[in-house]
Amino acid sequence: MDLNGLGSQLKLWRDRTTPASVGLPTQKRRRAPGLRREEVAQLAGVSADYLVRLEQGRARHPSVQVVQSLARALRLDAGERDVLYRLAGHLPPSPSRMERHVPPSVMRLVDRLGDTPVSVIDASWQTILQNRAATALFGDLSGESERGQNRAWRTFMDLPGMGRFEPQTRSMVERDVVADLRAALLRLPHDPDLSSLVEDLLRESPHFAELWETTPAKPRGAQRKTLHHPVVGWMTLDCDKLTVNDGELQIVVFTAEPGSPDAEALALAVVVGLQEMVGA
Repeated sequence: MDLNGLGSQLKLWRDRTTPASVGLPTQKRRRAPGLRREEVAQLAGVSADYLVRLEQGRARHPSVQVVQSLARALRLDAGERDVLYRLAGHLPPSPSRMERHVPPSVMRLVDRLGDTPVSVIDASWQTILQNRAATALFGDLSGESERGQNRAWRTFMDLPGMGRFEPQTRSMVERDVVADLRAALLRLPHDPDLSSLVEDLLRESPHFAELWETTPAKPRGAQRKTLHHPVVGWMTLDCDKLTVNDGELQIVVFTAEPGSPDAEALALAVVVGLQEMVGA
């Protein structure tokens, strides 16, 4: 028996992770302080049966996407994340690839912002993590394909969402996406996922291709965005970007001035969205 294999490591990490550390309510009666398999499976977006098979050694080679999800669910640091990659039969991310590991400290920050919509995206605008308030405002992406969870792809493919930008804001976002992707590709010219996304957008979106020819590289900064919510209506929000992991991960936060009509609209939109999520 492999006493230090993938299954045993997953169980050790699961046993040490408390519900409170991942934003779950703490119940008084628990057999052990760690997470249950069902809780880890829910956080990682995999089936509980699959997690059982991983821990029992009946499944040994989870995909890179599953490894990334398990690392986030178990709040692994970068070194532990690399161990998980190797145990699963994958090479850990290299400096030439986009950083997608969300440090536990960032995950705590996202959890604690509560009713403030917060998302974490990588250099390709792929949604790595978003809290319940962001899901309530912009829609649930958990059931989408990998491309469907990419903000750049959703923008230029005009995929439906909850909050929709007004035309001027949309035009600004489109140019920001192109400029930011150009800057990312200059930093990471050999990242296959980033290159593949840009190539697909150039092929599938004439508008993206047009902007690609005319928009210089520039990392995006803070902005004000006006969007329409189907229940609440129009609101203008501050969109701020914080960077971590040497700038490769972006924490995107939407807020409004306290006491303003926009703040009231944002709060109502989040409440409405959360109620719909609970109902679903």
